[in-house]
Amino acid sequence: MPDITKFYIDGQWVDPIGELNVLDVINPATEKAAGQVALGTSADVDAAVAAARRAFDSWSQSSVADRIALLQAIIAEYQNRSADLAAAVTEEMGAPAGLAKAAQVPIGLAHLMTAAASLETYSFSEDRGSSRIVKEPIGVCGFITPWNWPLNQVMCKVAPALATGCTMVLKPSEVAPFSAAIVAEIFDAAGVPAGVFNLVNGDGPGVGSALSAHPDIDLISFTGSTRAGIEVAKNAAPTVKRVAQELGGKSPNILLDDESLTRNVAAGVAAMMVNSGQSCNAPSRMLVPANRIDDVTAAIVEAAADITVGDPTSKVKLGPVVSEPQFTKIQGLIERAIADGATPVVGGAGRPEGLETGYYVQPTVFTNVTNDMEIARTEVFGPVLVVIGYDSVDEAIEIGNDTEYGLAGYVSGDDLDEVRRIGAKLRAGSITLNSAGLDPAAPFGGYKKSGNGREWSDYAFSEFLEVKSLLGFGA
Repeated sequence: MPDITKFYIDGQWVDPIGELNVLDVINPATEKAAGQVALGTSADVDAAVAAARRAFDSWSQSSVADRIALLQAIIAEYQNRSADLAAAVTEEMGAPAGLAKAAQVPIGLAHLMTAAASLETYSFSEDRGSSRIVKEPIGVCGFITPWNWPLNQVMCKVAPALATGCTMVLKPSEVAPFSAAIVAEIFDAAGVPAGVFNLVNGDGPGVGSALSAHPDIDLISFTGSTRAGIEVAKNAAPTVKRVAQELGGKSPNILLDDESLTRNVAAGVAAMMVNSGQSCNAPSRMLVPANRIDDVTAAIVEAAADITVGDPTSKVKLGPVVSEPQFTKIQGLIERAIADGATPVVGGAGRPEGLETGYYVQPTVFTNVTNDMEIARTEVFGPVLVVIGYDSVDEAIEIGNDTEYGLAGYVSGDDLDEVRRIGAKLRAGSITLNSAGLDPAAPFGGYKKSGNGREWSDYAFSEFLEVKSLLGFGA
């Protein structure tokens, strides 16, 4: 990937305003620079916001048919560049090539296709008595997206914003900027009108803070850690802009005591390890019947034996974690968990054998964990799973809800009615029953400190719309 030293503003690739300041983009598999990215400033944000503001007057008045046509053009260009996108994701954040091709790239496409399909039937007005209620685009949107599922996070914001007639400025993660640069190229090739989509690279202090505090931004949508989300909300507060956040998680995975238990344990281990555990909705707390812990442990060891770790350009299931700071954080959590009395039945501290270069973490599963331990309460964001025993289903539900987070939950068992009952009692925004697959047509978002608002599907449209009442319209 070539160096990214320009920003995409008002339909053109432009140099940063002022002195060029660059950051090395580190390939986490080699620990070497794969390229450089320019770091923007508040002046670059001002230019991008001004372009988006100018474009809003016309784009907000575009027809639904025009927006659908543009989304279809973007979809076609996205498909043409799918191989480039997959290679970029592998290089910038270490996703195995198979995962990048089969999941990282397709989920971004799914959000584009869902937005286009939803737009065909979405109603932007309704009549109630003599009043007409209309939904209008909120305005200029600022997007701050993370590195872990970069195309998913970008498209689940950009697609509904385009569909509803908003304009936008995107700040992707400076750790993984390559795929977002290709997205800008895709939008340019698809004919997105100048100023509707703008991209400014940079870090949180230089660009993220400027976006969230900008008086001409009407909505700020952030995905990342709860800590950073709180700062975004504080920066946004003086301008009373809308804030939508998708933040951290420590999601429970309740497995019932039945014939499927060991199979569900294996599925839970595999689900936790996807993307090296770097998913905000990862099923990171496995809750199992305490009287079956020996069966559970045996199933964990067997499932872990199937997890290969190594060079993400080869046929492995796990690549490295994204960066040295992330690697160091995970190692510290593993070491403290062992000191607290948790037992690593697989994995543990240190790199996997034979992998001395690269930010590789051993797939690790802890037993002898209680829900008050740091390892059970902190979002690790790595391939680390904790197993907690329960004596009754009601206790499992109580443990599952005993967290400051509420992004996701998981329940598996043979009795579907019981699975549904438990799922209904979990306080989280997305509950997966019996290992159901992702559904881009279902809303995604969190309770409690996992955020506010919803992404995915036509539910995402509401985040980007203002509601106006026209009283006496039908008089």
